[in-house]
Amino acid sequence: MSGRRELAPIVFRVLGGLLLAYLVVPLIYLIFRVGWQESVSSYANPRTIRAVEVSLLTSFISVSVMTFFGVPLGYLLARPGFKGRHLLISLVFVPMALPPLVGGVLLLLVYGPYGLVGALFEKHGLELVNNLAGIVLAQVFVAAPYVVIASISAFGRVDERLEKAATTLGDNQWRTFRRISLPLAWPGIMAGVMLAWVRTLGEFGATLVMAYHPNTVPVFLWVQLTSEGLTAALPLALFLVVLGLVAVCFVYFFGQFPSTESRR
Repeated sequence: MSGRRELAPIVFRVLGGLLLAYLVVPLIYLIFRVGWQESVSSYANPRTIRAVEVSLLTSFISVSVMTFFGVPLGYLLARPGFKGRHLLISLVFVPMALPPLVGGVLLLLVYGPYGLVGALFEKHGLELVNNLAGIVLAQVFVAAPYVVIASISAFGRVDERLEKAATTLGDNQWRTFRRISLPLAWPGIMAGVMLAWVRTLGEFGATLVMAYHPNTVPVFLWVQLTSEGLTAALPLALFLVVLGLVAVCFVYFFGQFPSTESRR
């Protein structure tokens, strides 16, 4: 029995180490495979610059929209007494469970030229696909759950006694939210916002369906990969990896990625 107890941690370390190596080795190998001279040329390419501009602009708009709508939703869903809370939280998770390509098809069904909403805009000469609006719609769909889930957990960790004390002192619900709940929950919310931002920058499947043009960085990476080969795609891959590492460091600084457990 003693030998088995000693063997288990060793086995776990080996299995865990193999998985960790599987996740980390490609990132490290990328650094050695990228040709730095080719990277400089790639980053100076007007098409690359345009793709970066499109990605940064749309991701900023998308994150702003997600934060504006997602934080209030997370606040409501963090309330234990909110009716239908568990069902709504489950619905928030759905976009994360769907393949992004399927998400793009669903969005096209609603916001495409002949869709439920898109047809109304089409009558006035406005299109919601193959433009920046289509990219934003795709990004918000796939990344909004990160903001909502982070908000649920962040507000759930706020001490309810502080909110009750503020109410007792005469603050209404809005002032309590603005002066107590939001400042205490903000670091956790920002962690989710940062992850959502990187998710928008890396979104490919739904964006490919909603707006192939103008190219975002992931779509342009795909164009480079299919037209010029792996070497041409590596600088763009490195760019997205660096942004991902920045986001991970940011989230680590603010703490662990939140769960959906509510206060007790």
